[in-house]
Amino acid sequence: MATFADLNLSEPIIRSIVNMGFEETTPIQEQTIPAAMEGKDLIGQAQTGTGKTAAYGIPLIERITEPAGQIQGIVLAPTRELAVQVAEELNKIGQFKRINALPIYGGQGIDWQIRALKKRPHIIVATPGRLMDHMRRKTIRLNEIKIVVLDEADEMLNMGFLDDIETILKEIPEERQTLLFSATMPRQIQNIAQRFMKEPKLISIKATGVTVSDIEQHYVEVTERLKFDVLSRILDIQSPDLSIVFARTKRRVDELSEALSKRGYSAEGIHGDLTQSKRDSVLRQFKDGTIEVLVATDVAARGLDITGVTHVFNFDIPQDPESYVHRVGRTGRAGKSGLAITLVTPREIGMLRMIESVIKRRIIRKPIPTIIEAVQGQQRLTMTEILRVITEEDIEKYKGVAEELLAEHDSVTLLSAALKIITKEPDNVEVRLTESAPPRGRSMGGGRNMGSARPQGNYHRDGYGQKTDTWSRRKGNDFRGGSAGPQRGRDNKRNG
Repeated sequence: MATFADLNLSEPIIRSIVNMGFEETTPIQEQTIPAAMEGKDLIGQAQTGTGKTAAYGIPLIERITEPAGQIQGIVLAPTRELAVQVAEELNKIGQFKRINALPIYGGQGIDWQIRALKKRPHIIVATPGRLMDHMRRKTIRLNEIKIVVLDEADEMLNMGFLDDIETILKEIPEERQTLLFSATMPRQIQNIAQRFMKEPKLISIKATGVTVSDIEQHYVEVTERLKFDVLSRILDIQSPDLSIVFARTKRRVDELSEALSKRGYSAEGIHGDLTQSKRDSVLRQFKDGTIEVLVATDVAARGLDITGVTHVFNFDIPQDPESYVHRVGRTGRAGKSGLAITLVTPREIGMLRMIESVIKRRIIRKPIPTIIEAVQGQQRLTMTEILRVITEEDIEKYKGVAEELLAEHDSVTLLSAALKIITKEPDNVEVRLTESAPPRGRSMGGGRNMGSARPQGNYHRDGYGQKTDTWSRRKGNDFRGGSAGPQRGRDNKRNG
């Protein structure tokens, strides 16, 4: 594996990379950066989490001149969250070269963005819809663009941005460099490459880290009525440090996050109807570990790149295999293991089988966990925390009180009482969730509508309609024991 020092980068960029803690390149970076530095158009086929932002960000910033009178680089991203994250990383890469990137997205006041644009950023990272708004207002001019990047191009097509992308590319000078990154290469992306790119070089990278096939995947068959109780028990058994719960609708997210909070879990929800400040606040708390459970819709979670997620729970089974792969890929990052658990109603077993045929792997069936297992999981967590405190914290000032209590009670009784006080026992506070059945008519097979309008119904990659007759249910063992980690305080347009 090459190091960044091998790539003939400028001194300010090397300083930034060292400051960010990176030394060795990922495969996509090793192949993309030298070719992009030569000014070639590139198509990078790589999954999220492979380091593609730096793969295009480093050559993008190297080619930008400072100071800038006009915007010189533009990155198009499918969601506001991804736009913000990309801009943050570009600003880190460009910190010593004094290159500034500004995120532009829907849901944020356009007047504020206009004021920020007057400071003349070198790069904008934009969602297509909001960029089009600024183009119509003439508050963003694209006549000095040197490099344009299409990030997660297939997701932008899925979200109905095809017309916007074509309009934007037509407005950018032809004497530019175009870099396109996409996890998959459907026909529409190939068409864009033919029309708007000059002899692009294709770089295809298979993720070498943990992939969906490396993540432990289970499912529990349960009726809709019992879903929430089962989720609560699994949370008590697993005691995840950070977890994401995926729900089908915005209303479902609100109800689930409220219900989890009522039962003593540190949970918040995120979806497209929240204000941007609220979304930013929730994500910041989740990254910091203040919130342990993030409840999200599929679209709201697009582009999130949060490290440390140990568990993904599909409270509602996703409606197509692509969404399943995307959800499960939120965990098991940076070489760490992850666990994904899907709650499946009897009528959804066919959808589960289709997902298995696509990922070419059996998802292991697990029995519905019992209340006793939930209690035992919390007891294990408490014991782990007690042992941690013994070895890592100062407990001298409590020994006097402990000796007084031991003079009156035996040690087993005292410790049992302490365990009872500390252990979070299953909470049976009644909650009510609006039933959310899978929409009628959404089969797991069929073609893909990739036109300019928002896709209607279900859509899949080629071959998603292939079923297998060799699938069988496997009775699994009990869920894994509780986490070894301590228990922490439990007391844009077209965006979901």
